[in-house]
Amino acid sequence: MTRVGWIGTGVMGRSMCGHLLDAGHEATVYTRTKERAAPLLERGAAWASSPVEVAAASEVVFTIVGFPTDVREVVLGPDGVLAGAREGSVLVDMTTSEPSLAVDIHEAAAARGVAALDAPVSGGDVGARAGTLSIMIGGEAATVERVRPLLEAMGKTIVHQGGPGAGQHTKMVNQILIATGMIGVCEALLYAHRAGLDPATVLESVAGGAAGSWSLTNYGPRMLSGDFAPGFMVDHFVKDMGIALAEARRLRLSLPGLALAEQLYVALQAQGGGRRGTHALVLALASLSGIDWRH
Repeated sequence: MTRVGWIGTGVMGRSMCGHLLDAGHEATVYTRTKERAAPLLERGAAWASSPVEVAAASEVVFTIVGFPTDVREVVLGPDGVLAGAREGSVLVDMTTSEPSLAVDIHEAAAARGVAALDAPVSGGDVGARAGTLSIMIGGEAATVERVRPLLEAMGKTIVHQGGPGAGQHTKMVNQILIATGMIGVCEALLYAHRAGLDPATVLESVAGGAAGSWSLTNYGPRMLSGDFAPGFMVDHFVKDMGIALAEARRLRLSLPGLALAEQLYVALQAQGGGRRGTHALVLALASLSGIDWRH
């Protein structure tokens, strides 16, 4: 069994850490709001008052926080993970963050004798609860194999993509796919609604055919029921799209579909939907056509 540190107990992190507890590992956790860690503490996890204390108690530290600024603080800050990490320990950042920051962390960790991986995930709250996440990893292959048993407790698809930052670049590919795909899901359901069809019945026909997708199957029913609780929060998705667009500019790559999706999500933020799930995009698109989407 491994002494695990866990920083970040949000919608996904709490379930992911729970799988490690289920597998018999010891866990020391930290989050800014202790109450959010209560379910893990009740199951036997220990509490630490700072990231540096988490690192001091752990062989492998996982972080999954909100924004790149949060990653910098909890990893590179004066009370961050690297300030307390033991030589020979491993840091696995599972936040969706900037590829360049992943490289910086890898270099800073190596200078202290600590191995570091960037390992963002896809699958949302559903995948986190089921332990079926897709985990895309950047870093050294030997480090990936060292922590693979821990990753297998949380994910079903675990792929080493390359050196530091490669995991984050792969997650940008994932987010680009989701962003434009979600527009299609929303527009299709709005069309069904305006045409006088029963959208739920329409889903029976299209979800299993060539037009089917994970978003359609998992988020379509939530849109129809008016359940916009976040599996993945709009504010975080806008952050991700911003990172992808910045990387695209650096690569001299034009991504007009992603740019459109980002603007539509910014509109959803402006309408007060920033803390809703990404599938709440249907509300912003419905408003363009004067549709009152209340199901």
